[in-house]
Amino acid sequence: MLRQFGASWLHTRTGHVPAAFHVGPKVLWIRACEPDVFKAATHFLEPSELVALELTGELVTDWTIATATTFFNLRNRAWDEEILGPLGIDPTMFPVPHPSWAVVGQLRPTLMRRFSLKRSIPVVAGAADSLACALGAGIAGPGVVSEMAGSSTCLNSIVPEPLTRLDVTHYPHVVPGGSYVTEVGINTTGEVVDWVADLIYARRRHHASASEFAQLDADAARVDIGSEGLLFLPVLGDGERDDPALRGAVTGLSLRHGPPQIARAAFEGVALAIRERLSTLEAPGSPISELRVSGGDTRLRTWNQVKADATGVRVVIIPGDAAATGVAMLAGLGSGAYADAEQAIRQASAAGESFEPRASAMAGYDDLFRRYLDLRQSAAVRDRS
Repeated sequence: MLRQFGASWLHTRTGHVPAAFHVGPKVLWIRACEPDVFKAATHFLEPSELVALELTGELVTDWTIATATTFFNLRNRAWDEEILGPLGIDPTMFPVPHPSWAVVGQLRPTLMRRFSLKRSIPVVAGAADSLACALGAGIAGPGVVSEMAGSSTCLNSIVPEPLTRLDVTHYPHVVPGGSYVTEVGINTTGEVVDWVADLIYARRRHHASASEFAQLDADAARVDIGSEGLLFLPVLGDGERDDPALRGAVTGLSLRHGPPQIARAAFEGVALAIRERLSTLEAPGSPISELRVSGGDTRLRTWNQVKADATGVRVVIIPGDAAATGVAMLAGLGSGAYADAEQAIRQASAAGESFEPRASAMAGYDDLFRRYLDLRQSAAVRDRS
């Protein structure tokens, strides 16, 4: 039913286009397919909102979680009556939205007694994981992109105004100032490398150990750009967010290839996918100059260098868990521990090792990227079922 509004209109109002993983379509599905459940429901809550209810007794949410429903107005920061009205959905069924840095309540007395707390504890709204990660990585303005690198990848940047591309989603920024956070994603990135490590290096005996990942990284370092003819399309999750029919592939295989070439091809395939998605985030007059990467994948130094060479931008490692750091920074902003976002970033966000793109490698990756795009658009990597 959300599609009746038109993707462009909905994207302009909410920052999103209709997709099954949003809460809005799920609510409409419940109404259509489980009418008794819908009739009995008083509120629709996401997990973080249920946690806030348990902590404070308040039905509250933050702007970023609310935006991902496709029922929330990106600019007005409120439930959108022009969407909910025609759909016949009561906005009071959703929690009250607040800025990510806002205090949304106090810890309930029963919890204070349970933990023997003597004074009131404020509860701050917080934010969705990748948006908190961007804050924890110290992303403060255009030109720098956060990569939350895990099983999947989220790429986030800050823009003064939303971009018009429908394949870029948008959220209100998690700190004061009125700007926006973009997001694009790749469904299987770290999961691709985990799959190669488990399948080839651990031989399915167990999940690959730290030493086996280290061997994979060292093997990939010994292989030249292009993985001796291999090209890896890293779509192992039965589709991408913007292309559900897309499937993964490894092309160019021969008997001369072994674990080092396959490991290198996996690194390169993911790096090329990141390059493709970065191109969608470049705002006019604001080229991307730096990729700040946090998460478990940062331990693989060869992969960090491949990302820099394949994308043509500096890769900076953010130690620790930048998402957790970002949440702590929001708590500090809400409680007054930090005067503003600049102070929070200065005191809490730290950069680690950096990897510069090598001019000698970039030409080779330009050619490989053209081959990657050709493969991605091929009928051979489309689900026909």
